[in-house]
Order: sequence, then structure tokens, then C-alpha cells
Amino acid sequence: MARQIDLNCDGGESFGIYRLGNDEEMMTQVTSISIGCGFHGGDPHVMRKTVAMAKKYDVAVGAHPGFPDPIGFGRRKMEITPEEARDYILYQVGALKAFCEAYGIALQHVKPHGQLYNMAWTDEKLARSILEAIREVKPEPIFLALYNTMPYGIAESMGMRVAGEFYADLEYAPDGTTFIKRTHGDIDVDQTVSKVVRMVVEGKVTASNGQDIEVRGRSICFHGDNPKGPEIVKAVKEALQKKGEAILPLWKQFKS
Repeated sequence: MARQIDLNCDGGESFGIYRLGNDEEMMTQVTSISIGCGFHGGDPHVMRKTVAMAKKYDVAVGAHPGFPDPIGFGRRKMEITPEEARDYILYQVGALKAFCEAYGIALQHVKPHGQLYNMAWTDEKLARSILEAIREVKPEPIFLALYNTMPYGIAESMGMRVAGEFYADLEYAPDGTTFIKRTHGDIDVDQTVSKVVRMVVEGKVTASNGQDIEVRGRSICFHGDNPKGPEIVKAVKEALQKKGEAILPLWKQFKS
């Protein structure tokens, strides 16, 4: 039986007159999209248009809630309480879910954004508050998370549906986490394709110290604000299909 893998991108992160990413080009290739919910990026109009576009291309929709930090694109650290984190998640996911309902589509997953997510890797109270907020959303969405991090393990212990995520265009640290980028620079497409195929097929990636580490996942993340995003996801998709991988959104994977 072929392995099943989802291709997801972060998108819907434009704001007002400012345009970011290649949402429509990416949606012709991916099976899922994590949409900015108005805090780090996105606004009500962008959220609506992105949900409508996802429906047009039959792409599953997830929420990508982050810190209220549009200037820093949610990639700067903020000191918040667990209660504030819970409210931030519920507020943002609830807004996107309303747009999904308006267009008659389901909210597939929740994937925290940027530093809100990174800080939860080492802060148990923050991680639990994020997960508790996700559990309050009905029907409960899938939690999309980096394998071998604290939130991933806690979600499993809570009996939540959790999907591991590979990162196509980020470098891995020896502990299995990734290095956050404020902006995306030039990237070698062929090298990235080889890296992703190895992660999916062998479950391994070379970390920043040159050592191989174990990785697991059901979904591959491609950043919509990467200038080469559309080119990378198309090349990865073709390479995986040649390997016999089944490209499916997360909801279909959990259903099968």
C-alpha cells in the first residue's frame, strides 16, 4: 500500500494593500492550506478570498493562528499568559471557521504560527493552553505539528488527532526542531526536492550539525511567502508521485 502524504502551504497572509505570497499558484499544487487569521497576517477580506479560492481548487483549509504582531509577522517572541494564548487561538480559529461555514467547507486542521508555535516547544503551560483551545472547536480539527516536540506528544496523550509535519524549506536543528526565518532567501530547488523525498521515504533528514535525525509526518509544509514556493512544491509533488506516494489531504488520511 502506498504511503499517504499531504502537501500543505501557509497562505492567506496578505494584509490590506500589502500582498504576500503566491496563494493561487500554490493552491494548484497543494492539498491543504493553513490560512493566516488576522493577527500575524491576513485580514477579513483576505481570509474570505482565500477560503473561496481553496474551495475552487478543492484544497482543504486549516487555521494558522499566531501572535498579534503584524509588523514582525508573528516571528518575534512575546510574553503572554496561557489564558491569553487560549483566547488568541479561539478568537482566530473561530473567525476562520466562520468563513469556512459560509462557504460550506470543513475546517480540517489548526497549525500555530511562528514564535507562538516555537515557544510552545519548550513551554508546557503554553502548549497545553493551545491544545485545550483547539479541543474546544467543534468538530475538533486535526492538530498539525512538528514530530518529536512537546505539543505533539501532549496532543497524543490527550487523544487528539495529530499529524506530523515535514518542513521543505527550513533547516533542522539536532533536536528535531526547525530554525525560524524572518525572511526566505535563495533556495536550491533540486537539493530541497532530494531532502523532502528522503524525509518521506526514509524518515531521515540531515540536521545543522551534519548528523542524520529521525523525522515523521503525514504532511509537508511549503511556505507561501517563499519566492520559489510554487516551483518547489511542483517539483516535490512530481518526485513523490514517481516514488508511488499517494498525495492526499489530512482528512482523507485519517478517514481511510
